[in-house]
Amino acid sequence: QVQLVESGGGLVQAGGSLRLSCAASGRTYSSYCMGWFRQAPGKQREFVAAIRRSGETTRYADSVKGRFTISRDIAKNMMYLQMNSLELEDTGVYYCAIDLKTYGVPKTAESEYEYWGQGTQVTVSS
Repeated sequence: QVQLVESGGGLVQAGGSLRLSCAASGRTYSSYCMGWFRQAPGKQREFVAAIRRSGETTRYADSVKGRFTISRDIAKNMMYLQMNSLELEDTGVYYCAIDLKTYGVPKTAESEYEYWGQGTQVTVSS
């Protein structure tokens, strides 16, 4: 079993920044990829960013490239999402997730991720 807890969400003005954190516990030694997804009101959950266990490989949704940075600290069992130049469209609930199967390039499909956190709300205002 793996437990994930997100934090760092909040209300921020457009153009501002937030840093999300995801704390992992449990069977994390076998986690190979971790990812961030988000769900805006009335929309389906979508991929945001993912990172390989080693941290050397990352993937981003086109909508956040150049603005968001994903990182992780294996020693602390933590993953982060630094979000800069936030836009109104970035509003939503942000979830972290773990993919225990993928050894290579992180996947973008949420069906590939076995464990999920409860989510943290990010609201961007004008």
